[in-house]
Amino acid sequence: MASDRRLCTDSRMSHAATVLVSVLLLCSAHHAVGARRLMELYKPQPSELLTYHNGTVLQGDIPVSVVWYGQFTLAQKAVVSDFLLSLTVASPAPTPSVSQWWNTINQLYLSKAAVHGNGAAKITAQVRLAGQLSDDRCSLGKSLKLSQLPAMAARAKPKKGGITLVLTAQDVAVEGFCMSRCGTHASNPKSRTAYVWVGNSATQCPGQCAWPFHQPVYGPQTPALVPPSGDVGMDGMVMNIASMVAGVVTNPFGDGFYQGPKEAPLEAATACTGVYGSGAYPGYAGNLAVDPVTGASYNANGARGRKYLLPALFDPATSTCSTLV
Repeated sequence: MASDRRLCTDSRMSHAATVLVSVLLLCSAHHAVGARRLMELYKPQPSELLTYHNGTVLQGDIPVSVVWYGQFTLAQKAVVSDFLLSLTVASPAPTPSVSQWWNTINQLYLSKAAVHGNGAAKITAQVRLAGQLSDDRCSLGKSLKLSQLPAMAARAKPKKGGITLVLTAQDVAVEGFCMSRCGTHASNPKSRTAYVWVGNSATQCPGQCAWPFHQPVYGPQTPALVPPSGDVGMDGMVMNIASMVAGVVTNPFGDGFYQGPKEAPLEAATACTGVYGSGAYPGYAGNLAVDPVTGASYNANGARGRKYLLPALFDPATSTCSTLV
């Protein structure tokens, strides 16, 4: 009888567990659908819209210098330098392409700045890789404060209207990295130059700064996607570099295109965080292209046969996220 009671109890427990799992799965599915539906239905108030604040945008020929801080292999550096090369319209690549993504910035933002500030004048921006320098030995140590970044950027001696990319290796800690940011951009109003900092999150927080190429720290634990270069950290860096460069070009000195408070703005790409393809919703990057040979997910073709995953760009005219695929 005791054995029978145990069997009955085990059976009831097994049935209860099955019901519980079914309920949890159903709730999870409903949550994903609900999150997507909320994104579709949400209509921001006029005060929440990303708008032009009649200030400066970067335009014309934009020289970009790169400061490599810490150890990066030649293959890792090539991932970024090829991305910068891919931004030029002259870079031949099949569509959807990186240069097509860059042209979207010209169309959605810079052309609107021309209408507001210069009548019929046309404003476009073209990125040019101006130079690279390395600090392999980490002369300032491996724990950096944000206040040290401007001096590091100045090492590249950027020209007026130029951008310096300060890129830190995977074993370098930067104030706020992984906790509140994956990168940032700022400027020097006196020299009229700007800089972008992005860190390699491979060993520190890939679930935060390299998603969807790594499972997220929170939320639905969907399988990680295969990175185009085979390097989770570097493909994550490119996503964040693209996001920061889009922001610094359209809002370099804090009076360009942005949404929300000036001190913590949402910009061209950060207003579409987590969106990479059509149909995206929290926990799902969207419909992406997949390389039939490597299985890598991407949405933009680049120079030298490269493939990249680039963030969606917010369209101020429609208040939607514009994707390449």
